[in-house]
Amino acid sequence: MAAAAAISICSNGSTVNGSNHVVVSRSTLVSRRIVLPFRQISTLALRGGSGSYGQSRVLVKATTATPSTNTTTTGTGSNASSSRGLEVKPTILVAEKLGEAGLDLLRSFANVDCSYNLSQEELCTKISLCDAIIVRSGTKVTRDVFESSGGRLHVVGRAGVGIDNVDLAAATEYGCLVVNAPTANTIAAAEHGIALLSAMARNVAQADASLKAGKWLRNKYVGVSLVGKTLSVMGFGKVGSEVARRAKGLGMHVIAHDPYASADRARAIGVDLVSFDEALTTADFISLHMPLTSSTSKILNDETFSRMKKGVRIVNVARGGVIDEDALVRALDSGVVAQAALDVFTVEPPSADNKLVLHENVIVTPHLGASTIEAQEGVAIEIAEAVVGALKGELAATAVNAPMVPAKVLSELAPFVTLAEKLGRLAVQLVAGGGGVKSVKVTYASARASDDLDTRIIRAMITKGLIEPVSDSFVNLVNADFSAKQRGMRISEERILLDGSPENPLEYIQVHIEHVESKFGSAISDAGEITVEGKVKDGIPHLTKIGSFDVDVSLEGSLILCRQVDQPGMIGTVGSTLGKHNVNVNFMSVGRIAPRKHAVMAIGVDEEPCNAALKNIGEIPAIEEFVYLKL
Repeated sequence: MAAAAAISICSNGSTVNGSNHVVVSRSTLVSRRIVLPFRQISTLALRGGSGSYGQSRVLVKATTATPSTNTTTTGTGSNASSSRGLEVKPTILVAEKLGEAGLDLLRSFANVDCSYNLSQEELCTKISLCDAIIVRSGTKVTRDVFESSGGRLHVVGRAGVGIDNVDLAAATEYGCLVVNAPTANTIAAAEHGIALLSAMARNVAQADASLKAGKWLRNKYVGVSLVGKTLSVMGFGKVGSEVARRAKGLGMHVIAHDPYASADRARAIGVDLVSFDEALTTADFISLHMPLTSSTSKILNDETFSRMKKGVRIVNVARGGVIDEDALVRALDSGVVAQAALDVFTVEPPSADNKLVLHENVIVTPHLGASTIEAQEGVAIEIAEAVVGALKGELAATAVNAPMVPAKVLSELAPFVTLAEKLGRLAVQLVAGGGGVKSVKVTYASARASDDLDTRIIRAMITKGLIEPVSDSFVNLVNADFSAKQRGMRISEERILLDGSPENPLEYIQVHIEHVESKFGSAISDAGEITVEGKVKDGIPHLTKIGSFDVDVSLEGSLILCRQVDQPGMIGTVGSTLGKHNVNVNFMSVGRIAPRKHAVMAIGVDEEPCNAALKNIGEIPAIEEFVYLKL
């Protein structure tokens, strides 16, 4: 091993020589370059913070777009005459109602076409005349829309947070930037959560319906007090923290669970960050504010309901899919859950015979979380600023996709990009406790000089892997540092310069998460950090170290890590246990400190093991600890 001194690099990338392209990747890794219209651009300053995050500067190659001269608009403004040398205004299609303040901002820059309730056919016909489109949740911007634009559509603005109605893969493939407005409706959603909490506790909706039906049933609708009760806030982001502030004002004891929440920020408003189990089992009221991801889908289910206090009350103004609705009906019928207040549903609108909607102990609203006059105006301004900025060539922090790395560079970095994201996903799943991830160090080992290796995309993909499994954020090169700073996460970089041929860009990558506890104690290195290391072998990402244990397992499918007493027959015992439950093993590796001491077994599996399979593994006498990790 020939290694030279480590070279430290700050997160702002100031010591890294950047390439001449913006590099961003989603899982599809489609190689496209966005063409930003109406302006020849040499540099773009990405919006970041101060300190270690600073500002990154990137270069974007752009060409001047020539919009069609036959555009018809219903907004104000006219096309400037090209014969007089003036720039032609872009055209922005507003497909759903937007506040006047936002429209005024748009009209100051572009021709605005307000056309509502368009069918998909009408939208596909009109889109070829537009440079940008703004939608809410009702208009679907599908692949057909991007194809019909003929390459003219450059920006999609989603007036709100969710982007389920926009085909992101198609947008990226067609070089179209997608931006949203994630902050303007925070207070409105928090207020609605508190309104539902109070209305549920005092049976307001049921009593109102009863009185309007001519009944006077004071004894039937006796409620419960909020003062002194424990409220568990599941998801301590913007909305969750605002709900917590208001609940504290009502005299409630507030606890919260969020792996990325800042303990200092929580303490500042009198909130205790706790584990998921404690948040679940000690609460009198539970308020959901988590994103809908693969790890949070149906996170409230039969098993989690069974661990709650009998008589718990649940509020959901987040996403309908985080609750197993059939399981909630069973919990309500059994009395485990006393009441529920729901603003969101798995399918919207819910069917007329939806059991939750009709349940006497449930109050419901039709997704009104962001529906205040003030929030709608705020969203209008926020999305208008983002769309105008994008058309000017500015890449805002609310961008959810961005230009792709050129094909030549991508072909070399692609396997390392995949490795980087998977290492981030592995590392964050090993974190235990409610304190969250605050300090991360990334180590690159390479024989290349720093001038020949731009690690921004690698760092961005590690950040993506750390954040996306527990968030609804879309992380890319544009917003990676911003997303990390927003969560109080500091990411530093270190390079180890190796002797040898610089043919390969990287020899290995290490991710260290500092000052945290681990679900898998063996992942803690001698330095007291969660440490994972990976290499690319024959184009495939491999995990090569976990904590202080050397392993060698392909990062395909998912992974089971077991700490065991090193003794004969362990590989066969664990493999047979998985086989009995029809779980296919694709790779297995064992790393040990010394013979007959302790070892770590890394097992790649194609299917997600059932609870019974994992229980059986834990019952093997020589297994001291184990963890299942989704890749």
